Amino acid sequence: MSKFILSISIASLLGGNAALAQNASVAVTVLDETVVTASPLGRTLFEQAQTVSVLEGNRLQLALQPTLGETLSGAAGVSSTYFGPAASRPIIRGLGGDRIRILQNGNNTIDASATSVDHAVSFDPVSVESIEVVRGPATLLYGSNAIGGVVNVLDNRIPDEPAGAPLRGSVESRYGSANTERGGAFTLEGGIRGFNWHLEGYKRAANNLQIPGFARSSRLREREPLAPGQKEARDVLPNSDLRTEGLLGGTSYAWNEGYFGVAYSGFHTNYGTVAERDVTIDMEQRRWDLRGAFIAPVSQVKTIKYSVGISSYGHTEFEGALAGTIFENEGFDGRVELAHEKIGLLEGTIGYQTEKSRFSALGTEAFLPPVETVAGSAFIFEEIAIEPFCAQFGVRYDHISVDSESSPGFGPGRDRVFDNVSGSAGLIYTPAQGYAIALSTVFTQRAPTYQELFANGPHLATNVFEIGNASLPTEKALSIDFSLRKNRGSVTGALSVFYNHFTDFIGQFSNGEVVAGEEDGLPFSLYKSTSANFFGGEAEVTFHLLSPVTPETVGTNKEGAPPARPLLLELELKADYVQATDSITLDPLPRIPPFRTSAALNFQYERFSAGIEGQYVARQNRTSDFELPTDSYFLINASIGYRIALGKAEATLYLRGVNLTNEEARLHTSFLKEIAPLGGRGVVCGMKLIF
Repeated sequence: MSKFILSISIASLLGGNAALAQNASVAVTVLDETVVTASPLGRTLFEQAQTVSVLEGNRLQLALQPTLGETLSGAAGVSSTYFGPAASRPIIRGLGGDRIRILQNGNNTIDASATSVDHAVSFDPVSVESIEVVRGPATLLYGSNAIGGVVNVLDNRIPDEPAGAPLRGSVESRYGSANTERGGAFTLEGGIRGFNWHLEGYKRAANNLQIPGFARSSRLREREPLAPGQKEARDVLPNSDLRTEGLLGGTSYAWNEGYFGVAYSGFHTNYGTVAERDVTIDMEQRRWDLRGAFIAPVSQVKTIKYSVGISSYGHTEFEGALAGTIFENEGFDGRVELAHEKIGLLEGTIGYQTEKSRFSALGTEAFLPPVETVAGSAFIFEEIAIEPFCAQFGVRYDHISVDSESSPGFGPGRDRVFDNVSGSAGLIYTPAQGYAIALSTVFTQRAPTYQELFANGPHLATNVFEIGNASLPTEKALSIDFSLRKNRGSVTGALSVFYNHFTDFIGQFSNGEVVAGEEDGLPFSLYKSTSANFFGGEAEVTFHLLSPVTPETVGTNKEGAPPARPLLLELELKADYVQATDSITLDPLPRIPPFRTSAALNFQYERFSAGIEGQYVARQNRTSDFELPTDSYFLINASIGYRIALGKAEATLYLRGVNLTNEEARLHTSFLKEIAPLGGRGVVCGMKLIF
């Protein structure tokens, strides 16, 4: 199946009709989107050495879920940790946790979501305008925590240019039947004489999620039958409700030579943890952001950009009505980038980043001591363009200190210091208009996290007793990525293949033993290093069945105006695969996503749009020790939408059917796959008014 899909995709990209058509446009064409995450030079996706994608506009609206991981899980190469409908982070090419850097407008989120899979990311995706995903290492710009990739969510909390109107905004509401989700959001912004302001808020509530059949898998029910008198949970996923709300405001002043602004945001959520029926998490974050730029301040300097994010984060895990464990994380992330004019053939950016966080966990599940992490980094990124070639390369140095405090149960404080160097080189070749071939190679060093170093205690969310290793070495990886892209003609899309070799790969491994005494029955999970290989690829191909894409009509419709081409019919094919192996024992690594493929047919006529999608996820039987396989499944989703002109305003109405066949689906990447399937059949409907 995978070879067939990839063969069809390659043939389509290489042989697609490049004939031109008059008055053609597309609703979404990601390859010509300008991105900020992968390159500081403002290049488009087509011009990147790395594989990057963007989710925005109508597609973001239809894909929205309460969590970032589930919102992005339909993208090629991206899966989800799925700890129920309220908590999930993205997994990129089989890598997750601390190896995926999640950013808000280029700065760290500074929360506890990488510490445990039951900890939610500290924002709701409904508040963002677009999401950029870098597949593969982005350590050059964002540090060793980006060894697997970067997810950067963008909003307009600090306007970087004059608003152009004293008042504009949007109001939206949505409802989901599978969990009785109710939600709404608003955005107001404006400006006059260079002074700008932005205000937005959102609220979401949902009940327990409806599921197809039993919560526990058939394998688990056979292996571990319930005690007499106990009843299997069925049709509803227990303790999967959530409540979320947020409010943020920002202001800025923009002039011809730059801008400066500040924003404040508050986020609050309360949700059930699914793994334990009487445990809920109450989370809050308060955050300040400062950002600005100088344009051409002196000769040979194009821009100087600077930003700082300061966060105070905390959440309490309640066992019934009693507070169990309190997690706190306070810190900041600041960076400055200087982009220079061409010096000979070189055009690029130099920058400096500094980070500090203080993490603590107090209470019954305090499996970590208080830890302070401080990092200082310097990087340089350069580009040489000689048509039809463009070379991109750079280097980064990180100095990281991780200091734990003396505390009961963890012994005396311990300190580790790491000096890491990462480098990258990439080449983009454009043999003809609309075609690009890209090759990149990255060497990365990642310092162990405080959790990998100092954990020592029961972690009930993942049902293990975690034991860190304070002597862990630096993790090293050599990554190679090759991609073929096409953004003109009757067939557009991208194909990518990758290979990552890790030395001293740090993972959690069970030794088959359980804790005796008070935590009897809880298996040990030890952090240790090994060698590992990851390889795989992604394919994203769109067949423009009625008219091809031309240079004059590439782009997206961000403002909701009617498209230049009133009639669209497109067939989209996607596929991704990753295989990860311990190269010493030759055993598969745990929780690696299986092969996935999907096909979607999208139709648009003037203001009406409709689509139907089928996604197949294969069985995963390449499992590590003490891990159960997961069955294959096939999901069918469909959507319709209509835009209504209301004077100078416009309303978009949409209806989306999810899992229409009520298929039982369990994510192999989830710690809860045996007790928490994805939601059953449901519909999501909503309205967004832009004025």
